[in-house]
Amino acid sequence: MNQPASTPATSSVARRPARWWLACAAVVVLLGAVWGVQKWRGPQVPAVQVHAQSLVRTLQFSARVETRSRVGVGSTVVGRVERVAVREGDTVEAGQLLVQLEQTELQAALLQSQASLEQAQAQLANVRTNSRIGNQAQVAQSQASLMQAQSDWTRNEKLVQQGFLSQATLDEKRKALQIAQAQLQAAQAQAAASADGGAELKAAQAQAGQAQAALSVARAKLDQTRITAPSQGKVLLRDVEPGQIVQPGTALLQLALEGPALIVAQVDERFLDQLREGQSAQVVADAFADQPLAARVVSIAPSVDAQRGAVEVKLALDAAPPAFLREDMTLSVAVETGRAAQALVLPLQALQGARAGSLQAQVLLLVDGKATAQPVQVGLRTLEAAEVTQGLKEGDTVLLPPARADQRVRAQLQGGAG
Repeated sequence: MNQPASTPATSSVARRPARWWLACAAVVVLLGAVWGVQKWRGPQVPAVQVHAQSLVRTLQFSARVETRSRVGVGSTVVGRVERVAVREGDTVEAGQLLVQLEQTELQAALLQSQASLEQAQAQLANVRTNSRIGNQAQVAQSQASLMQAQSDWTRNEKLVQQGFLSQATLDEKRKALQIAQAQLQAAQAQAAASADGGAELKAAQAQAGQAQAALSVARAKLDQTRITAPSQGKVLLRDVEPGQIVQPGTALLQLALEGPALIVAQVDERFLDQLREGQSAQVVADAFADQPLAARVVSIAPSVDAQRGAVEVKLALDAAPPAFLREDMTLSVAVETGRAAQALVLPLQALQGARAGSLQAQVLLLVDGKATAQPVQVGLRTLEAAEVTQGLKEGDTVLLPPARADQRVRAQLQGGAG
């Protein structure tokens, strides 16, 4: 029997599955091609593009406020406190009364010393007067005796020449004249010696000197009952009250003497190579964070504290300290220890094989879609970035981890090094 011929509708239905499979195969081939291209190009990795920018390195640490001179003020004598004239926080001037001790006993001792001095001075004046009068009388008498002996010798000399007296008589008168001259010289010498200070006069002078010294001591002790400020400053601590018995050597008040405020810090010795005198800094008090202060490093201790492994660094404010800055206040300090105005900067994670303190490192440079190792030389470093001084140029693309050397990669650019 002859089979019936197929109709056109039946032929169209048979061709539909074949087209669907062709479309699926095309999609698979396309996806495979895309996957192959992506596989050949490599994975995406983070990267940065090298640009010239400013790089500033700062060293941050905590510090405290100090003044150039902080002293304890106390008494030099034993006494009872009569009055305390200041309170903590008061500003005082040089010579201002801080503490007054009782004076009654010392005032009595001063009056007694004054009376003793007056008595010793009167005794000295009496000795001087009597000595002068006695010496003057002795000299006058010796002068009269000499004049009489001179007159007798002259008269007898004439009588001997006239033959009325013998030569022996004249010799006796000559001896009497010589004796009178010697007596006058002795009286004059005694008067001179008394004027310079005889034994009695010296004793009176010594007694007067002792009385004068005792008066000076009494006056000094009385003055010591007034404890005054050595110079202008501020009272930091008051540790004394009226009625208290004080002893020499005990600090009653703590004063911060007037002077530029210093900022003192203990910095880890590992960062000593970064610090230099004259470096600028910014200082912030935690309670006044919106009011930063400009400062400068003024001194670095020559030795290291072996117990803490730290070196003492002092900074001074560039301007007068504000009113809120107080003794022993804690501050945050950031010292600028390095600056590069125009530097090729990379994040530290881009450097490979860079040891601490070493200037040599390696980076992965994107060259024709491939991670290529490139040696570089490093300059200024911060905690997050480093300056590259040799090995790169502006516009280069540097790959970051997890990129590996000789790997085909695609760069996914990140933000700058910061």
